[in-house]
Amino acid sequence: MITKRYIKTRNTMKVTFKVDFAKKANQVELAGDFNGWQPLPMKRNSRGVYTAVVELEPGRAYQYRYRIDGQWENDWAADAYTPNPFGEDNSVVIC
Repeated sequence: MITKRYIKTRNTMKVTFKVDFAKKANQVELAGDFNGWQPLPMKRNSRGVYTAVVELEPGRAYQYRYRIDGQWENDWAADAYTPNPFGEDNSVVIC
C-alpha cells in the first residue's frame, strides 16, 4: 500500500510504502528505480506492518518491488504495473 503527500516547500512527493501482508516476515526491503534497485530495509512497527518513506520528484512514475525474506513481491495496491526483464511485473507509483 502507498500513500502520497505533496510537500510544496520542497516541490517533492513524500511517499510512504507500507507492507501489511507479511507480518511474520523477518526482513522486508523496498527497491526501485528511484534508488538504483538497492534494497532499502523497511521498519517494522508493533503491529507487524513494515514502512519506508521516500521523497520523490512529482510528475513522474517510478517502478518498485518489495523483497520479503529474499523473495520479490509486488504491491497489489500499486497505481499500475509494468513488465520487467525477468518475465514478471514491477509495481508502479505515480507521483
